[in-house]
Order: sequence, then structure tokens, then C-alpha cells
Amino acid sequence: MLALVTGASSGIGKELAIELAKRGDDLVVASAGERLAPAAEHFRTYGNRVTEATVDLSTTDGVEELWREVEALGQPVEVACINAGVGLGGLFWETDLEKELNMVNLNCASAVHLAKYVVRQMVARRAGRILFTSSIAGEMVAPREAVYAATKAFVLSFAHSLRYELKDTGVSVTALQPGPTDTDFFHRAEMDDTQVGSEGKKESDPAEVARQGVDALFDGKDHVYAASLKTKIEGKLANAIPGAVKASMHEKMARPQSKK
Repeated sequence: MLALVTGASSGIGKELAIELAKRGDDLVVASAGERLAPAAEHFRTYGNRVTEATVDLSTTDGVEELWREVEALGQPVEVACINAGVGLGGLFWETDLEKELNMVNLNCASAVHLAKYVVRQMVARRAGRILFTSSIAGEMVAPREAVYAATKAFVLSFAHSLRYELKDTGVSVTALQPGPTDTDFFHRAEMDDTQVGSEGKKESDPAEVARQGVDALFDGKDHVYAASLKTKIEGKLANAIPGAVKASMHEKMARPQSKK
């Protein structure tokens, strides 16, 4: 079985690839930067075929290049983990516009672009499983992460809607909704000096997030809150808590501690 994982060089994406490799899948792993090659070498220790695609998925050309590499294998994609994403913290009027537009391109546009190819191939075969990495933030009011949370709300809505469209095709769609997780996400999002970036991320282990995500995928679930009990409770309560309360809670966690 061939599994495609984007954002596979670190964090949750890397652990998704490991989880699938442990289950015996061949892999196509994609990411930008230098960390993909050593990650791919680790995936090969499980005895599977691993194809690397060092591409910038925030660009149209990057997605097209990845799909060409997938098609060149001549093997259908049976599992796709559309996981690549970035974040950015800060007040909207202070944050960098170029970084935010890049985030929208990577988190949203590339997910749609790649999913178009994956879904068409899977529907033609009437078989396949797709896991989209959204976030608990996709159901929150998220000051200081306004654009990031909006991108994850987009991914969540897209996953749920696509799942319904595909219900009679043999193709299943699952949304993975992690909470703060112990990866370098908050460092890259310029949020080291925040409660969530320094303490909150310790709530969840990325390997456990990935395991729960892959389990939910193969169980055919529509979504899963992963991995801590706190994240699961927050997810269950997300639609019951007033927006102003959610905003206040999130702002406290995302505010730089030096500005308290």
C-alpha cells in the first residue's frame, strides 16, 4: 500500500509517516528544507520503500511537482495525509502580511490543490483514505492567531464537506484536530514567549497524536481530537462555550509572557 504524507520532515507529519511505515506502507513523503532527507532515512529503517519529494507546497509549482513524482511511481495512493502547515502568532495589525499569505497558501490552497488530484484518483478506483490535519484552533476564537485559526477552520470545513460528498464512493475522509503538541510549531510561529508555546505544547506527544489520527483514519471516523484529555474536553465544549469566553482563554495563552 502506498501512503502520501506532506509536512513529513518533523512534528506530527513525521510521526504520521512513522506510524504508516510501522503498518507496512510504502511512503511518498514531502516537505521543504533540509530535514526531509534524514527523516526519510529513518522511515526506511522500517523496511519500506520511501520516495522523497523536497518541494515547496505553498506554491502551485511545488504541488504539481509532488504529484508528478507520485504518478511516476505507477502505484495508486491508498492513504493520503494532507498535513503540511505553518502558523504565525501575534496581533493581526502587527504581523507580517507576506508570512500570512504564505500560510494561507500552504494551509489552504495547497490542501485543495493536492486533494483534487488525490480524490480524483481514489474515486476512479472507488477506494482510499484521506486524513486532513486541522486543529482544535479551527473551532476556537483565536486572537493572536487569527489567520492561522481561520486556515484550520477552512481545512476542517473542507474535510467535513468532502467526506459527505464522497460517502458513496468508497473514499473516506477524516479530520485530525490536535491541540498544542510538543513540536517546533510554536518556535516557527514566533510564539516561544507565550504560555502555549512554552508550557501548553507539552500537553500532547506528537507520536500519540499521529497514532490516534491514523487509528481514526482506518476506523473511518469523521474526526478525532488528539491527543491529550484536555484537548478532547476542549473539543467537546467548543460549540457550547460563548465566543467571548473562548477568545479570552486563547488570548491569555497566546499573549507574549513578557507583555503580561
